[in-house]
Amino acid sequence: VAERALFFWNNDHIENLIQQNRKVILPIIFPALEKNARSHWNQAVHSLTLNVRKIFYDLDPDLFKECLLKFQEDEATEDEIRARREATWRRLEEEAAKEATSTEAVLVPAPKLSSRTSSG
Repeated sequence: VAERALFFWNNDHIENLIQQNRKVILPIIFPALEKNARSHWNQAVHSLTLNVRKIFYDLDPDLFKECLLKFQEDEATEDEIRARREATWRRLEEEAAKEATSTEAVLVPAPKLSSRTSSG
């Protein structure tokens, strides 16, 4: 299915629509394109994805770079969230292991949140 969908991007009519609407389309599909380009198991899908990425890059390199930067920022944020989640689980497991001999419920205090403000 992915392979067939990527073939649409080689159609002249579709390519014309892409050119007209690239500022709307690229930010929506960029994460999927980037993930496919990095690690899709099917070589045909991988190659077609690279072709679609090249179409967008050739149409508007600045928009492409902007989407890439946002994707990388989102990835870094996901990594931070994943690391915090893993640290929380480790802490919970450690607290539970300490209290495992007791029959009482274990109350684990919430972690201290930093006072960072997010810029938007």
